[in-house]
Amino acid sequence: MSHAMRKEKNALHDNELGRVIPCNELDWGDPIKWLKLGLNDMFKAPLITLFYGMVFCVIPILITYLVSLTDNYLVAGPAVVAFMMLGPFLAAGLYDVSWEFEKGHTPSLWHSICAIHRNSVHEWAFAILLLVSMIFWLRVASIIHALYPPYIGDDFVELIPFLLVGTGVGALLAAFVFTISAFTQPTLVERKVDLMTAVLTSINAVWSNKGVMLFWASIIAIGVAIGFATYFLAFLVIMPLLGFASWHAYIDTVATKRERKYM
Repeated sequence: MSHAMRKEKNALHDNELGRVIPCNELDWGDPIKWLKLGLNDMFKAPLITLFYGMVFCVIPILITYLVSLTDNYLVAGPAVVAFMMLGPFLAAGLYDVSWEFEKGHTPSLWHSICAIHRNSVHEWAFAILLLVSMIFWLRVASIIHALYPPYIGDDFVELIPFLLVGTGVGALLAAFVFTISAFTQPTLVERKVDLMTAVLTSINAVWSNKGVMLFWASIIAIGVAIGFATYFLAFLVIMPLLGFASWHAYIDTVATKRERKYM
């Protein structure tokens, strides 16, 4: 289905909080296409990709190391997940790189870093929103840990109920964060809109394309799981790929009144 032929959909409507930018109807094959486009952007900007990959790789390694110093290793997972919640905000630079390619420009690292200043007030407000979600998750994880019976040992089988509860609660919060953030940051990068408009637009787009977005979220979850399984080394490639692909997801999903003409 071509972009011009996509049908616009709206599950939410403008309200006193902000307006809702309509979204396009997505196809099941779109997430695979986004990954291919993201991979193409990676090959065209290898050094910038490496820089952002190192950011997403080094920080969770550092978090895990600092947590290990406290001998409270069960907090390491929630702490890293909390960091990943900030991923949509930190990916602004990757969105800028893909956007520059679409405009026929040559992207630069400094230009991508400056992307955060394009709609700075609302982008930093979005960062605070994600930070609050991160703190909430850490507090919930701490409560689960505190309420768990102290006599349980370190045997993996004994830890399974604890891990299941933590994973279930984390999955619910992750679904919430995904819904409010899937298209918020790229909307703020490209358009001069307020935070609530961007958040409502993201919620509308995810809700209007629940099946496809669940597929896309599953791809992201698998990527994150691979990163965890490789002690975060795979984030060197996976996170930039998902960041670039997320921009193309935004371009396909959030509608425009007129076709984009960059050249």
